[in-house]
Amino acid sequence: MLRLVVLALWSIWPSTLLAACPDWSEGRAEREIIALHDRLAAWNRAYRRDGSSPVDDDIYDQAQARLDAWRDCFPGISVASSPSPAHASGELPHPVPQAGLDKLDDAVEAGAWLARREDVWLQPKVDGVAVTLVYERGRLHRAISRGDGRTGQDWTASVRRIPEVPTQLPTQQRIVVLGELYRRLDDHVQAERGTAGARSEVAGWLARETLGDAEARRIGLFVWDWPDGPAALPERLARLAELGFPDSSDWTLPVESLQNVLNQRDTWYRSPLPFATDGVVLKQGRRPGGEARSEEPPDWAAAWKYPPRSALARVRGVEFRVGRTGRITPLLHLVPVSLAGRTIRRVTVGSLGRWQTLDIRPGDAVTISLAGQTIPRLDSVAWRAVSRPEVEPPPTSDYHALSCWHPSPGCEDQFLERLAWLGGPEALDLSGIGVGTWRSLVEAGLVTDLLDWMSLSAEALDSASGIGEVRSRQLMEAFATARQRPFEAWLEALGAPPGALTGEEAEWSTLVSRDLAQWQSLPEVGETRAEALHDFFTDPEVRGLAERLGEEGVAGFQASR
Repeated sequence: MLRLVVLALWSIWPSTLLAACPDWSEGRAEREIIALHDRLAAWNRAYRRDGSSPVDDDIYDQAQARLDAWRDCFPGISVASSPSPAHASGELPHPVPQAGLDKLDDAVEAGAWLARREDVWLQPKVDGVAVTLVYERGRLHRAISRGDGRTGQDWTASVRRIPEVPTQLPTQQRIVVLGELYRRLDDHVQAERGTAGARSEVAGWLARETLGDAEARRIGLFVWDWPDGPAALPERLARLAELGFPDSSDWTLPVESLQNVLNQRDTWYRSPLPFATDGVVLKQGRRPGGEARSEEPPDWAAAWKYPPRSALARVRGVEFRVGRTGRITPLLHLVPVSLAGRTIRRVTVGSLGRWQTLDIRPGDAVTISLAGQTIPRLDSVAWRAVSRPEVEPPPTSDYHALSCWHPSPGCEDQFLERLAWLGGPEALDLSGIGVGTWRSLVEAGLVTDLLDWMSLSAEALDSASGIGEVRSRQLMEAFATARQRPFEAWLEALGAPPGALTGEEAEWSTLVSRDLAQWQSLPEVGETRAEALHDFFTDPEVRGLAERLGEEGVAGFQASR
C-alpha cells in the first residue's frame, strides 16, 4: 500500500466550491472569514493602488465568491470593511471615475443582457493596466493609473516615453480617454497561453522610477472609452482614429445576435492576437457622458470572461510518496474542483524542499492550473487556514537509492516503484504488468523481494486477489520473457546508476570488481557518479540479487555464482 503519512480527510469542506456550508463553530467561522476578507483586501489594494496582480482575476473572483458564500452560511458574523488606504504622495483624482464592470457568467446571462438592449458593440477585454489620459490643448497633460477608481498614481512621465501613446493630438479640445496599457505580444493565442503574466509585467515596468526605452516599446495602448466623445459609437471610433487611437476602431465590432457574440468570442480566444485578453466586453453604443459617471459598475456595459485557467482549491490532506530512488514527493489531496472540464482531486508539490518552503497543510487554500492543458500544477498558496495541523514528512535519511529492497513497513512505496521500474519499458518491458499487478502480488505475500516473481507458479498467481486463471497465464508468459532480456536491460531493472557500462562491454563480475578509483577513471564518470556506482555494486542486497540472477541463468550474471 502507498505510504500515507498525513491524510486528514476533512469533512468540514464542501465537495464543490460553493456547495454545503462548512461545519464550523461561530468562533472558527469568524476567524476564517476575517482571514479571507483580509487577503482579498490585500489583493485589491495591490491591484487598485499599485497596478500589480498578486493573483489571476480567476482566483480573485473565486475567492470573493467563497467569501460571499461563507457570509451567507454565517449571517450573524459581520466583518468591518478595511479602511481605505490613504492616498499616496503624487496621486491624482480621475476626471472621470474608473468603474469596474459587472460580469456575465455564461451564454444565458449574456443573452438576457442583450435582450434588454439595442445598439450593442463587442470589444476584447484586453488584459493590461487601466489608465486615464488627459489631453489639454492637444498635449498629454496627465496619465493616471486606475488606483481605487477615484484617484490613481501619476504615471505621466513614464507614459510619455511610450511610443504607442500620442503625446500630441491634432486638436485644441480637452480630451479625456480611458484605456489599457498592455504588453505587446506576437501571435498570442489566449486558449493556449493564457494571460502569460502580461499585465504584471507592464505594471512592474511602470512601477519603476524610470521606464526604459526597450520596455516602453513593448507597451501598447487600447482606448476603450471616450466619455465625452460623440454620442454615437461609430462617430466616436472614427474620431478616435483621427486623433491617433486607431486600435479602438480595429477592435470594436457591432453585435447582431447572441450567436454572433459566441462566434467572435471564440475566435478571439483561439486566434493569434497582439495582446493577452481575459474575455470580451459588451457595451451599448450610447451611454452617459463623463459628468454622469459614478464609481459603481455601469448598466450599459458588462464583461464576459473566458473559462478560468486556474482554480482555487482547498487542501484535504498531505501525502508523501517515496520514489524508486528514495526521492520524497509531497502530494496534496484536494476538495474536488472543476477546471477546464476536468475534476481535479490531487496535485503534486514537486519536491520536498518546495513543500517545506510553502509549508502547505490541510485546510490551506491553493491555486492550481493545468500544465499543457492536461496536467494539474500547483501554482501558489492563496491563503492559510486559521487552524493548521502539524504535518511531519518522513525522514529523508531513511530513503535513498539503496533503501527499501523489501516491502517492510514504511518501504511499501519505494519497493513498488522499484518493481514498476523493473517491469517498465526502460528495463525488462514486461507486457501488461503495471503498478496494480505488482501491488496485488505484494499484498498477497507472493513478492517480498525484487525477484520473487521469477519463481512463482500459475497456482500461486491464481490465489492473488484479482488474478484469475487467464490473467495468471498471461503473467507467466510475460515473466518468462524476462530471462531472455539482455544484460543491459537487467542492469536497468536493478536500478544501476547511469554509466555502469561506460567503457568496454562488461559482465557482472567485471563491474563488481571495480574499486572507486577505477570507476572514476572511466570517461564521463565524475566523482559523484563514481561514488554512486561503487555504492551500488558493493551493496549486499544488490549482490544477492545478482547472485540469484546467475542461478536463474540470466546472461551476464552467471560468473557471480
